[in-house]
Amino acid sequence: LLLDNPSQVGSVSVTVKVLDVNDNAPEFARFYEAFVCENTKAGQLIQTVSAIDRDDPQEGQHFYYSLAPEAANNPNFTLRDNQGN
Repeated sequence: LLLDNPSQVGSVSVTVKVLDVNDNAPEFARFYEAFVCENTKAGQLIQTVSAIDRDDPQEGQHFYYSLAPEAANNPNFTLRDNQGN
């Protein structure tokens, strides 16, 4: 046992710095403002949005989109993820 021989016991201080790997939350790629006309047809595309995460390389990002719970059951709005961020 090492504890039986004090000459073989040592200690050292170690400092560990944890870096935040996600300093920036995902955000829309730009400001979006959508307008819906009164003659818009059912199923018509209204807006396409894109997101970015400044912490990740562009090719490594994939975001999943969903409607807010209060809008999820509204038949007037649907959301389609085109798998392209």
